[in-house]
Amino acid sequence: MFIQWVLLISSVALISCKGLPTRIVGGEAVSIASVPWQASLQKFGVHFCGAAIYSEDIVITAAHCLKNKNVRIYSVRVGSSYAFSGGQVVGVSRILSHEGHDTSMSFDIALIRLQTKLTMNDGVRPIPLADTSPNIGSPASVSGWGAVGFKDQLSNSLLAVNVNVVDHKQCRRSYGRVITQDMICAAAPGKDACSGDSGGPLVSDGKLVGIVSFGTGCAHPKYPGVYANVAELKAWILTSIEIL
Repeated sequence: MFIQWVLLISSVALISCKGLPTRIVGGEAVSIASVPWQASLQKFGVHFCGAAIYSEDIVITAAHCLKNKNVRIYSVRVGSSYAFSGGQVVGVSRILSHEGHDTSMSFDIALIRLQTKLTMNDGVRPIPLADTSPNIGSPASVSGWGAVGFKDQLSNSLLAVNVNVVDHKQCRRSYGRVITQDMICAAAPGKDACSGDSGGPLVSDGKLVGIVSFGTGCAHPKYPGVYANVAELKAWILTSIEIL
């Protein structure tokens, strides 16, 4: 998510940054059994982004997490509350990022096909995709292993926080035209998802509604967290899985 925030800061002059956002803010430690769809996307064995389990061999993440297309450097850990130990670790076979993300902040979504199928259990479960965007004010939760403070190390323990879906027009007033229809925004006072949480799941009513994308500040009262809108991108997801 660090890269994405740098792009946002450099390309949108109207956004004032008080330092790059760095962590799940205002959350608490949770067990993987409470969010069994959560996955850790790892580079050279180290967590750097989140992901969501779609099926036994497909996970969904943010396109900006996969700028490097060399699948050999990536792996995915599932079924553990810890980013650096436990659960199942599988290699990556293929990746496919949304073609529209190369030239814009939009369409920040990507698919990963795993080398081997996941073993499903209480800590490893797929999550269904939302058919429609959640209503304004809908409660949602976001989870991940982002750093616990500005410039701090990543959290080894899984964290989660509750937020609410923000009106699209309100979000555009904060960020300007960078906010497009394929994004949704969510926030709550003192609560947010930030760097290291990119690609992770935003869940509402038991369905995947968003993928952590970008933001300005950590739980900044004027800048909600921004997520790829899964309902708007569902057709692309389903079509792309067939060719991945």
